[in-house]
Amino acid sequence: MITAIVLIRAAADRIPETAQAIADIEGVAEVYSCAGDIDLIATVRVHEHEDLAALIPGRISKVPGVVETDTHIAFRSYSRRDTEATFALGLEDAD
Repeated sequence: MITAIVLIRAAADRIPETAQAIADIEGVAEVYSCAGDIDLIATVRVHEHEDLAALIPGRISKVPGVVETDTHIAFRSYSRRDTEATFALGLEDAD
């Protein structure tokens, strides 16, 4: 599975509608509105790199209100949840 983080600049008066339209696209896992230079951050998960081309410029960039996108492909995931799950392996049998 390929994960990409898409930073999105959106028209200020269309942020809620734009965010929901992006969230409704298959392959988009989450969309966050945020403060700062970027208006929305979308997490995208697809099976093939070619799917990114179809999804980001082909669908997300064409949503009304999207002004600009900047895509970052993730190489590896680090999270507390992943770490805790790793160390919890086999604990069920320890009792």
